Amino acid sequence: MRILIDIKHPAHVHFFKNFIKIMKNEGHNILVTAREKEMTTYLLDKYNIKYIKISSIGKSKLDLLKELFVRNYRFYKIARKFKPDVLLGLMGITIAPVGKLLGIPSLVFYDTENARLTNKIAYFFCTNFITPNCYRKKLGKKNIRYKGCHELTYLHPDYFKPNPNVLKKAGIKKGEKFTIIRFVSWGASHDVGHKGLLNNLKIKAVEEFSKYGKVFITSEKPLPKEIEKFRLTLPAEEVHHLMYYATLLYGESATMASEAAVLGTYAIYIDNEGRGYTDEEERKYGLVFNYSESKENQLKSIQKGVEILKNKNSKETAQEKRKKLLSDTVDVTKLIIKEVLKYKNKNATKKNNINTTIF
Repeated sequence: MRILIDIKHPAHVHFFKNFIKIMKNEGHNILVTAREKEMTTYLLDKYNIKYIKISSIGKSKLDLLKELFVRNYRFYKIARKFKPDVLLGLMGITIAPVGKLLGIPSLVFYDTENARLTNKIAYFFCTNFITPNCYRKKLGKKNIRYKGCHELTYLHPDYFKPNPNVLKKAGIKKGEKFTIIRFVSWGASHDVGHKGLLNNLKIKAVEEFSKYGKVFITSEKPLPKEIEKFRLTLPAEEVHHLMYYATLLYGESATMASEAAVLGTYAIYIDNEGRGYTDEEERKYGLVFNYSESKENQLKSIQKGVEILKNKNSKETAQEKRKKLLSDTVDVTKLIIKEVLKYKNKNATKKNNINTTIF
């Protein structure tokens, strides 16, 4: 098969990396287009995934709109030349319209309900919109739902084995409590109107959590000078290993909160709207605790973090809850493969002399 994947975010690299490896080993021809955002191309290079960079994230709303038109035009030209059997991507704002225009099936994988405009566009044009069962919105016939979450594509035990060597790199002893804090830029299209944690409460969180162990911060934007020294310096590809051993993940990233839950680490997530998957990870498994961005809730979230860190058995209980989560869910990478292979023979009438000189 010829498969074209569009990647816009570092999390998308993780989502597709095992699928790409498996399908390439099976002899399928895969081409990746990429958007320069944070560590996206760094991770693609690290995992030896060839790609064509077609855009970079803008700093303003106008820049984001300009980028959308540029990347869709470039993606259209690549898709027309590569002639894929199927298009894959998260969000789908690029693959769905281009797929419709060129008559190529597009499979959109998504889990973020509050990206309202892009979701409507993607759903209207796509072939299938594939979401976790916990996705809040009820969609139509195009919607395929499954038991699980995106993070299982790369943190399922079949693909991820924690490396204890990261503890030594971070200066942590085995069994020692520590916290990872994540701050985001709030620059995505679905982040309009969000401000996240107040700076003084970021400082307070670090001060309170530091009483119970080391604190490491990963942030998309500059930190208050008082807590800059806590910034994590590990390479991006090692953060999941560190997260596995952490006692607590605290911050503004839904993805990292869900990653922590899948790894058996308690997570606190601050966001006014939340996500269906973090709701489920709280309601069903008690691994994520969701709070709004109000000052009152931010203070409560810090108190909850202290409560978790004070508990001597926090890590053990979180790992037990993880077992329940894993027993209830599917291998999402295998699900992607299954859905893609449905199109294996549907385009057999294409010409054999396809030009593959893309790079």
